Amino acid sequence: MNSTICKPTISPLRPSSLFPHITLCKTIRDLKQVHAIMIKTAQIHDPLAAAEVLRFCALSNDRNFKYARKVFDQMRQPNCFSWNTIIRGLSESNDDDNLLGALLLFCRMVCDGFVQPNQFTFPSVLKACARTASIREGKQAHGLVVKYGLDSDEFVVSNLVRLYVMCGIIEDAHVLFHRNVIEFGKGDAVMTNKRRDEGMVVLWNVMVDGYVRLGMFGAARELFDRMPQRSVVSWNVMISGYAQNGFFKEAIEMFREMQMEDVYPNYVTLVSVLPAISRLGALELGKWVHLYAEKKEIDIDDVLGSALVDMYSKCGSIEEALQVFERLPKKNAITWSTVIGGLAMHGKANVAIDYFSRMDRVGVTPSDVTYIGVLSACSHAGLVDEGKYFFNHMVKVVGLEPRIDHYGCMVDLFGRAGLLEEAEKLILNMPIKPDDVIWKALLGACKMYGNMEMGKRVAEKLMDMAPNDSGSYVALSNIYASSGKWESVAEVRLTMKEMDIQKDPGCSWIELDGEIHEFLVEDDSHHRAKEIHAMLEEISNQLKLIGYRPNTAQVLLNMDEEEKESALHYHSEKIAVAFGLISTSPHSPLRIVKNLRVCEDCHSSMKLISNIYKRKIIVRDRKRFHHFEDGSCSCGDYW
Repeated sequence: MNSTICKPTISPLRPSSLFPHITLCKTIRDLKQVHAIMIKTAQIHDPLAAAEVLRFCALSNDRNFKYARKVFDQMRQPNCFSWNTIIRGLSESNDDDNLLGALLLFCRMVCDGFVQPNQFTFPSVLKACARTASIREGKQAHGLVVKYGLDSDEFVVSNLVRLYVMCGIIEDAHVLFHRNVIEFGKGDAVMTNKRRDEGMVVLWNVMVDGYVRLGMFGAARELFDRMPQRSVVSWNVMISGYAQNGFFKEAIEMFREMQMEDVYPNYVTLVSVLPAISRLGALELGKWVHLYAEKKEIDIDDVLGSALVDMYSKCGSIEEALQVFERLPKKNAITWSTVIGGLAMHGKANVAIDYFSRMDRVGVTPSDVTYIGVLSACSHAGLVDEGKYFFNHMVKVVGLEPRIDHYGCMVDLFGRAGLLEEAEKLILNMPIKPDDVIWKALLGACKMYGNMEMGKRVAEKLMDMAPNDSGSYVALSNIYASSGKWESVAEVRLTMKEMDIQKDPGCSWIELDGEIHEFLVEDDSHHRAKEIHAMLEEISNQLKLIGYRPNTAQVLLNMDEEEKESALHYHSEKIAVAFGLISTSPHSPLRIVKNLRVCEDCHSSMKLISNIYKRKIIVRDRKRFHHFEDGSCSCGDYW
């Protein structure tokens, strides 16, 4: 450290003269040098000086709790500020021992009786209780809040509400909230006290967040709509809550409403909404978010950068995903894993493997997620030997313990390649119990290769594991149907009917001018349904002119050929393509997202449609991307 920072420039008789030197410290090492001078000159005995040293140790970016505890323990009689500082620092830690330490120090503070806790003490104590799910200790702290007359302080109450929410006691949280806001009309009052005003906003946010955490989205939205003052934090709570719980359209709608009310999205908003944009394939909106971040000079760090790479990848623009990745100033295991996973999804196995090698060359250790990406790449391209190599590399070289996801990738790899016996052997010899996802991967391979005996065996296992999941019943029914065993098909479907098990309908999305349009199988609910159906007829006629006939073997129902052709005609992705063709300018690409695997007939049709209409058609199904262009597909018909 520079010597001019260490030496006091004013008389040692004035302890506060070293405070500016503390503020100039960047690291704990700098602080220790200043602290040593303060001890040598006896300035550390000034309670204010000691408190400043403690504040740096406990709350700075380079905080050191072990050192902070030593500084605190050497204080002769710490004041309330010092108690609050050390308790707050420990309560903000991610270490359970430090969180427990915060609670133990609070107990000591109360038992010593020299200093009384105040309104700045309890938020930290309650935060530590909430993060460790210590509800008994939290209720004891609640009692002390009442005893000290702090039960009307909004920041204290908001942390009490958060405690009960995080411990799953929503009733008590609800009562506290209403007592402090609704019952006394405080939420509608004109607030003159700034801290009280801010505290009330926090209280509303905490309660909305509580409902979101418990999946009570109706209650959360109702409360959100009644909020007297909605900050960007309030909007972020709703957007992230919707996105993290699978309500992607609602998250995007909330994001749009936020902008209509002139609330500016911040870093957290963008990180929260991008996963929803990714899932729905809303590329134009994703591009807007990217441009907004650059225009507002929001730092595109590794977290936001990874979210943007993921968004571009999942919205079908792997080229832009790579551009964002290459421009990131800092790349870690998360960013590398994201780009490798994106390349895998687009079937660019060799490029994904190249990026994996680059990651190794720059000295970034691959994580377990990285290996999921590279193994998926191998699976989509049928690279069995390469997949085996990476699995062994993960275990024997890097020393990672394979998770269920890694075994799932290997089963998928073997299954797609037709190595069904090897896939089943791997499942049976796994050191961990296989889940339904792994068995479904094998069942899908059985369907693909028509292995009825193994398919029936696997389907029965799945039915035992997840009796109400439609996937295993549908797959078994399809295996029987592909072999013409219609009596067995009828038995499976009767079982589904008796158990009230519904098959997931095929659903596709396409974005147009920032709006998401959703289509189901045989969907005629769209306001342009007549135009769409006319376009479907034109597509069908164009396909017939070049000699294409629908692959009715894909319709696994006992009906005549004409009915089967009609059924194929109205698959959701074909409806989405028809809508795209009538709604966009010639030669512009179409991007479609589907919730299920693309069937063989749709896959063959899309290749021809891309050539007939001179369009690039990008389809993301449940597993991967298909880039249809000039009559061929990027998957090479291996998917």
